[in-house]
Amino acid sequence: MSNISRYDALSLEPVSELFQGLFRPLRGLAASEGTPLADMKIDVAESDTSYTVKAELPGVDKKDIDVKIHGNIVSINAKVEGIKEQKEGERVIRRERYCGAISRSFSLGSEVNEATATAQYQDGVLSLTLPKKAFSEQKRLQIN
Repeated sequence: MSNISRYDALSLEPVSELFQGLFRPLRGLAASEGTPLADMKIDVAESDTSYTVKAELPGVDKKDIDVKIHGNIVSINAKVEGIKEQKEGERVIRRERYCGAISRSFSLGSEVNEATATAQYQDGVLSLTLPKKAFSEQKRLQIN
């Protein structure tokens, strides 16, 4: 038995399907598909005195991680070098391991004391302890 369906000449569905097919080859070039670092996952926790940040960076060497703090903005940059081992007579059929760089920046609710901030990297997880700067009261100007 055949299914009967209505055809709406003014519907945009065929157009959206056209664009889905048109951009499908570009999806393979996007860094966000199938790469473990393309979407750096982070957790941020806050206490009264500090922030704790945990970022997943699997397969990254400690020397290839760069963390910058400017006021309340934290930037994490990482670089992964691909392993270029290939034996003579072999050809690569499929490569799914990621090789490249990734960065992530985010802002926190208050400024960070860069001098006492610490970072640790273990088992593919970067842990940052970011103490908050002591809140200084705003100086009120005397109007003469």
